[in-house]
Amino acid sequence: MATTIRRAVLTLPAASLGPENPLPPLSAPRDVHAGVRHADLPGDMARQMRYAPLRSLLPVRRRDDYGRERVPADVEAVVLENDRLRVTVLPSLGGRVHSLVHKPTGRPLVYSNPVLQPAGFALNGAWFSGGIEWNTGATGHGTLSVAPLHAARVSAPDGGDMLRLWEWERLRDLPFQVDLWLPDGSDFLYAGIRVRNPHDRPAPVYWWSNTAVPEGPRTRVLAPADAAWHFGYERSLRRVPVPEWDGADRTYPLGCEGHADYFYDLPDGERRWIASLDGDGHGLVQTSTDLLRGRKLFLWGTGEAGRRWQEWLTEPGTGGYAEIQAGLARTQLEHVRLEAGGEFAWLEAYGPLAADPAAVHGSDWRAACSEVAGRLEAALPRAGVDAAHAAWRPYADHEPKEFLATGSGWGALEVERGGLSLPGTPFPATTLGEEQQPWLGLLRTGSLGEEGAEPGPSLVSPRWRELLETAQPGPRAAYHLGVAQWHAGDRSQAVRSWECALRSGMTWPALRALAAADTETGHPERAAERYARAVEEARGASRPARAALAREAITALLAAGRADDAAAVLEALHPATRRQGRFRLLQTRILQAQGRDAAARALFDEGFEVPDLCEGETLPRL
Repeated sequence: MATTIRRAVLTLPAASLGPENPLPPLSAPRDVHAGVRHADLPGDMARQMRYAPLRSLLPVRRRDDYGRERVPADVEAVVLENDRLRVTVLPSLGGRVHSLVHKPTGRPLVYSNPVLQPAGFALNGAWFSGGIEWNTGATGHGTLSVAPLHAARVSAPDGGDMLRLWEWERLRDLPFQVDLWLPDGSDFLYAGIRVRNPHDRPAPVYWWSNTAVPEGPRTRVLAPADAAWHFGYERSLRRVPVPEWDGADRTYPLGCEGHADYFYDLPDGERRWIASLDGDGHGLVQTSTDLLRGRKLFLWGTGEAGRRWQEWLTEPGTGGYAEIQAGLARTQLEHVRLEAGGEFAWLEAYGPLAADPAAVHGSDWRAACSEVAGRLEAALPRAGVDAAHAAWRPYADHEPKEFLATGSGWGALEVERGGLSLPGTPFPATTLGEEQQPWLGLLRTGSLGEEGAEPGPSLVSPRWRELLETAQPGPRAAYHLGVAQWHAGDRSQAVRSWECALRSGMTWPALRALAAADTETGHPERAAERYARAVEEARGASRPARAALAREAITALLAAGRADDAAAVLEALHPATRRQGRFRLLQTRILQAQGRDAAARALFDEGFEVPDLCEGETLPRL
């Protein structure tokens, strides 16, 4: 059977993603890895851990208005198929590989989530579990987890077709692509991946390919390493032996109580691979060319918290999952420097593996790894992966033959601004949309324009900041300049720009920015007053804007001891907004602050869910 690529529709129970949060994220992103303790790190790892950690989500907006009520929804998909594998990809949801099925045996090789349930795991909020996801930008699940990517049919190295996915990653301002194809008669899905830096300055790069695999009672994860860097969310990174440490075999996801990361310390020169095999020795293996050096096991563990998160992300009663991952660095606490004009490119392969279960699950770890390595070499030689990578490289620049899906217009705007040539990944001007139009006007005329009821998304890179500094004066230009200055760390100048925008007639967006700045710089009373004024001025704003503003304002008013004012802000919201879990939680805090503990407890007893609850989230004491 020749490889085919076809459009399809996948119908799944899905919760609403809701609109983007229209308020620019001015607070630093939450990072569970911040302040990590470590000792005796290799020099290159220590340097890369210090290199360019993410300080801001800008210019990306948050996705925090999703729900938990699921209804059947049609999702556009692209299916790649040969006589050995069937691969279902979701271009509109980060290019996620939703399923990978080995046709001769009927085995699903990855965990396919039967529902689409957003949860607060991505850097910018909404994320869902399952399949193979492509993470780039900075430490964490990427900001494109539920965003559309461009997709097209492109010529493959073997004369057939491959599926190309690409987008402009905005945190680091870099384009990337993922080329997926099935060589004729192959049991392996190939993924050719490239990240380019078209700028005249170095850029930090982060990449991890995360694969969800079924979590069975005898599932074992193997990689060719005798040690791993363990991160267990107690903010410490330590080197531990593999497979056994602290009285348990950590290569069995259901053999550990707590959720944890294990970054395998693969020796130099060792083939890069990781496998997840069941009690019969069957499962998935992932391998790559050597540039993709890191391998990791993430497990939820058997503790109450891990089991609850598994249920939260899917449907109760469905099987759980672990993740096997592959990245550019040894750990996910690192970023890798990409020089100006340079690129990183590598090849990954995903396919079935069958090994002797007695060896896989035996007590001799090195023998188990040797068994898997031998089976992998027989199925897909290391030299074959290198040869496939070399064959793919010229095709990475081939232009699309047929467009299958459309991503955002931000890449087209950057191509227009920089006069960039990016062979293989076109960002056509036809993708420029309403959000890009004001910025296109700034680029071509020097004026950002003052149309629209709300200021729209901000751009913050050095080049756009320079254009804003010389733009035709106006409240919108001053406001966006303030956001760019804040992102650059020039906070005092950002405040001046927002004060200028306020004097020029921009009310609630400038007041909110000033209030957020007050919160960040330790002025809670002034922040509360400005938030209160912003809420009054925003009565005619969109419902998403009013809800996002109220959420921040209530928190600030409570921090300043103004519980009654916080209650008034909550009461003025649309009833449907007040019923949302996050606002029910805020209501309990207001009641507590008012001394009405019994009423607050009654709300908890009545029960509610907070869809955007984050892992490890806590609330400050009142």
